[in-house]
Amino acid sequence: MRDWEALVERQLNGIALDPADSAEVVAELAAHLAETCEELRKQGIGEEEAVWRALSEVDDWQKLRRSIQFARTKENVMTNRVKQFWLPSLLTLLLTMGLLMLIQVFGPHPWVVGLHDRNGWSLIPPVSVVYLPWLLALPLIGALGAFLSCRSGGSHLAVFSSILFPVLPYLVFFLMALPMILILNHQIAHHIMFSALIVGFFGWVLVPGAALLAGGLLAKFFLSRRLDSRRIVSG
Repeated sequence: MRDWEALVERQLNGIALDPADSAEVVAELAAHLAETCEELRKQGIGEEEAVWRALSEVDDWQKLRRSIQFARTKENVMTNRVKQFWLPSLLTLLLTMGLLMLIQVFGPHPWVVGLHDRNGWSLIPPVSVVYLPWLLALPLIGALGAFLSCRSGGSHLAVFSSILFPVLPYLVFFLMALPMILILNHQIAHHIMFSALIVGFFGWVLVPGAALLAGGLLAKFFLSRRLDSRRIVSG
């Protein structure tokens, strides 16, 4: 009985894949060729001829090797990107928004930030509300995002992005609001709108971002030390 895995491995010699991926590719291709050969044998074709015909199904083994390398490398990159960035980022975003919605529904009431004159009258509408329980929970959410990204081998950029991803919608909003202020400069008091923008940016981007970073970077620091200790022990 032919050792199809040995035949395929010889044809794909030098394929640039991890040992586990390489073994999986060889096993799948060998099973396909063995099945093809068996079908030919059932048609009354001799063993050597059946083996030759099965192997000849691949016109160019070098081209096949390059195609497999490209496909597997692309697949691994996409898988790593999901595990190292998208999964931690979307989870931190979901937790951040979900917790904020729960606090808005069930309380406690937020701290409203605005500007007032000497008589206590507000010069501008309330532009920022601060939910203290939400802010206190953000370091834990940032730590979770850092943990998931670090555990999957994420780069410094991937970890940093996963931590700060929940404030990205607010950042985009305020970046879009700034040109609108410039456009409406002659219709509405410019200094009032600009003050509102600054207070809102501080309350919804800078402070939450700092809270997320506080927990996320602390978690990354301890995880990095733990991984370094493991490398030293294993070395």
